[in-house]
Amino acid sequence: GVDVSSFKPLPLSTGTPLVILASRMIWEKGILEFVEAARFLRGNGLKARFALVGNTHPSNPRAVPETQLKAWDLEGVVEYWGRREDMSNVLQESHIVCLPSKYGEGVPRILIEAAAAGRPLVATDIPGCREVVRDGISGLLVPRGDVKALARAIEHLAGDVDLRRRMGAKARLLAETEFDERTTVTKTLAVYDALLRGGALTR
Repeated sequence: GVDVSSFKPLPLSTGTPLVILASRMIWEKGILEFVEAARFLRGNGLKARFALVGNTHPSNPRAVPETQLKAWDLEGVVEYWGRREDMSNVLQESHIVCLPSKYGEGVPRILIEAAAAGRPLVATDIPGCREVVRDGISGLLVPRGDVKALARAIEHLAGDVDLRRRMGAKARLLAETEFDERTTVTKTLAVYDALLRGGALTR
């Protein structure tokens, strides 16, 4: 869980929609799919900004090279912001938060933080992501590795301000009721307590 009080669900800013993918810059997070979706949408005339937020590690063979990230930025297809410590501010700037991850996730923290900030979500339809992204409610789910489906989902949200607001509000409610760290701790302790009491009864 996260401290949902640290992420204020401020109204979406006006102007060009900003779509962010915030994670470690490794290929399995769907970085290439995000970039290709951005390239496709921009080529089709969608007025939106796309930003990658996070760091990369040269020693990790799965990492996206910094030279590639900077090349995409120079090309103008996406903005590369690097590592940011002020995620609440980043999320307040955003209009849509995307995580097209392709590998086994837990429950991605960025999706919970974005939900707490009242932002609509786009993510891969895999375990972990779908715990936070309730398709058609708090965001949109897309098949793993499907660039066209990812682009359609982003375009759908980017073109509908009211839909972004409705899904953002549902995402915030979900964060408050299911992913607030106080609720998560209480539920976890209750599970341990039940197991301990059950074990005492069987001995």
